[in-house]
Amino acid sequence: MAFARWDPIRDLLAIQQRLDRFNPGPAGWAPPVDLHETPTDYVVTAELPGLGREEIRIEMQDGRLTLSGVRREHGEACEQYHRVERGHGSFSRTFQLPLPVDVTRISADLRDGVLTVTCPKVDTPPRRIDIS
Repeated sequence: MAFARWDPIRDLLAIQQRLDRFNPGPAGWAPPVDLHETPTDYVVTAELPGLGREEIRIEMQDGRLTLSGVRREHGEACEQYHRVERGHGSFSRTFQLPLPVDVTRISADLRDGVLTVTCPKVDTPPRRIDIS
């Protein structure tokens, strides 16, 4: 039998992430988001099932990309819920991008409940600095 070292911090962080998924605070709910980098772009992918283009807002300011919106509760009136796992209400997620992006070329695509935002990096060639 192999023994594994117990890492209480890792376990606590995993529990906190699971709790935040269902009770993120005053913002309502937090959709899962992936942010990755290619040589030319930053790409943000967010799961937003059930939301239309008119319910999502994307803003870029001071190097921060913000995704926000509202998912309305579309359930029928009922006496008692037995389980509620799908988040509803407003959400807002903000991401600080490390390098400047070309704001005029940012594109967004919503397909099958998945929002993909592509932020092209600013192409700045290396600059030689003369010593005085």
